[in-house]
This record gives sequence, C-alpha cells and structure tokens, in this order.
Amino acid sequence: MNLSASLPLLLLALTVEAAFGYPQRFYAAIGHPVTWIGRLIGMLDQALNCETASFVARKTMGMLALTLLLAVTVTLSALVQHLCLSFGPLGLFPLALLASTLIAQRSLYEHVARVAEGLEREGLEGGQRAVSMIVGRNPQTLDEAGVARAAIESLAENFSDGIVAPAFWLGLGGLPGIAAYKAVNTADSMIGHRTPRHLAFGWAAARLDDLVNLPASRLTALLLVASAALDRTADAGGAWRALRRDAGKHRSPNAGWPEAAMAGALGLRLAGPRIYGETRVEDHWMGDGRAEATAADIRRALSLYRRSCGLLWALAILLAAATLL
Repeated sequence: MNLSASLPLLLLALTVEAAFGYPQRFYAAIGHPVTWIGRLIGMLDQALNCETASFVARKTMGMLALTLLLAVTVTLSALVQHLCLSFGPLGLFPLALLASTLIAQRSLYEHVARVAEGLEREGLEGGQRAVSMIVGRNPQTLDEAGVARAAIESLAENFSDGIVAPAFWLGLGGLPGIAAYKAVNTADSMIGHRTPRHLAFGWAAARLDDLVNLPASRLTALLLVASAALDRTADAGGAWRALRRDAGKHRSPNAGWPEAAMAGALGLRLAGPRIYGETRVEDHWMGDGRAEATAADIRRALSLYRRSCGLLWALAILLAAATLL
C-alpha cells in the first residue's frame, strides 16, 4: 500500500475510533485484536521459553518467538488488506474499521478522565481505584498528588504508544504496519520484563519496542509543545525547556519525551521515584514545576491531549493532501 492510500486510511481510522471507540459488546463477544495477539504470545512463551535452558538459548528462542509472531501478524493482516482493496476505494472503509481497533484515542481519554472523576467525587480512594486500571504501580502507595501525577504520566506515555505510534505505522505501512507495531508493543508489555523468566526471552521484544517507538515519541513531544502554544493555560516554552533538559534522563529511551513535554507544559514534575509492586524505582523527575498535582491538572492534561489529537489529524490531512499533488 502506497502513501496515497495509507494516509486516507489513517484519517478514516482516526475518525472511526474517535467517534465510536471499540464497543464493549464486541469485546465481550469476540475479544479484541490485541487480546488475540496476546494469546499467540502466551502460546509462544509456553512453547519456547524453557527455564532450564541457558541464557543464550533463551535469548535465541525469544528472537525466534518474535519472528514467528511478526510473520503470522503481518501475513494475516496483509491478506485482509489485499482482500479489502480488491473492492477498490470502497475497501478502505472496512479496512479503516479494522485499523481503528488498534488506536486508542477515545478509550485513553475515558480511562484518564475517570481518575479525575474519582478524585473529585470520592477523594483518594476513588482516585486510587480508577488509576489502578491504567498504571502498573501499587495505587495504595500513592497520595492524591501521586494519583494525579500517575494519571497524567499514563496519558502522556500512552498518547505516544497508543495513538501516535500506531498512527505513524498505519500511515507508513497500512494495516500490516499497524498490526506489526501492536504485535511488538504487546510482546514488550507481556514478556519484555527484567524478570528471571523473561530477562533473556523477552530481550528482543523489549529492544525492538524501543526502536519502533522512537519516531513516535519524538513526534508526540512536538505535538504537545505545539498544542501548549495554542492553549492559554499551558506553557509551550516550559514544555520545550523540559523536553531538552529532561527527556534523555528518563530510564526509558522513549517515555521521557512525552512525559517531559507534558510536565513542562503544565508546570508540573512527573515521573521521579516510584513504586512498582514492592520495588522502588529511582527515576529522574521530568519538569521542574510543582509535584502537588490535582484533579484539575488531569483536566488540563486532557485538554492538551485533545488539542494534540487534533494536530495529529491536521498533520495527517496535510500529508494526505501532499500525496495528491
């Protein structure tokens, strides 16, 4: 699929997902494409990850598992794309419906907004309950400011790997592009951990996920800076300064970019020391503002996120128009 077809497909997919999301009744009836990918990853993990094998052997099996995952995902999605496009331009519509399931504009907004609602209506307990649905850290260790920061950090990071990165690979490679990205991203979330079982086996998934998220994390940061320039309650200069100063200090090669931009734009400090399970992670702060974030700051972050999604759409429109010239 060339850009003159994949970019209109991207616009359709973004529109469908923003309007409808992924209906809960579909999830209850057939699951979700990411859960299907997850089942395959789980099967490969069980079949190929032998705990008695050497580190090198398990690392090799992890690379084989990732290769098989991508081969299956790309082959099936390419066949579906070929079938849809055999109907001509009308085939873009069912293709956009399929691609929209791998983008999360609407659901990300809804999940983060629930954290603000929880804090506003029920205080700390409500916020902890809502934030536990979107972050991996132990919510019981968070005070109200910690809950608010966690929600904003999740919004910034997931804007990159849940919206901008899938959109980037969809625009570049059509349905196989976005499907391959989600396969890598899901593999990283399932097996790309520094645990005894997955340190070797998940090495390839974690490294490839870092690579495929690199362009989108930078683009996400720039979208947030640009959005801050259009928002009277945000600070574009602060976003740019935090981005240049702090993004490279994050333990993740990608997450620091959107988090630093978001922190600077809102005048906050994000990231920093955190607790996952019973493990304390000593991370650098992103931004140099106040750490006492509130539900109102979550609302400000969501406003910035909506405007950034709008800029992403505008960029896709400009690129699609350029391919027609």
